[in-house]
Amino acid sequence: QVQLIESGGGLVQAGGSLKLSCAASGRTAIIETMGWFRQVPGKGRESVAVINWIGDRTYYADSVKGRFTVSRDNTKNAVYLQMNSLKPDDTAVYYCVADLSRLRPDLGWLEYDYRGQGTQVTVSS
Repeated sequence: QVQLIESGGGLVQAGGSLKLSCAASGRTAIIETMGWFRQVPGKGRESVAVINWIGDRTYYADSVKGRFTVSRDNTKNAVYLQMNSLKPDDTAVYYCVADLSRLRPDLGWLEYDYRGQGTQVTVSS
C-alpha cells in the first residue's frame, strides 16, 4: 500500500504563487506516475498535472499550462506542484495521485491506484 499526504494549500491573492507538496509513504518503490487532480465544488475532479518516475515526461491541463509546474524528488518520495500567476478559477481542493503504471494523460481519478485526501487552495480576487 501507498499513502499520500498533501500539504502547502492556503489562501493567496490573484497573481500570487503557492507550492503544493505530496509525500508518499509505504511501498513507494512501485510508483511509476504521480501527479495532481483538483475539484471545484459542484464539479468533477480534473487532472491538472502528471509526471512520470524519471521526470522526463509530463502532462498539463490546458488551463494551467505555462503557470503550473509539476516536479518530483524520488529520493524523498515526493511530488510538487508549483503554481504561479494564480487565478480565482484555480480555487479548488487539490489531490495528489500515484499510479503503478506508465503515465497516461487520459487516466481518470478513480483509475489511479492511490489518491490523497486533498488540500484546499483558495485564490481571492
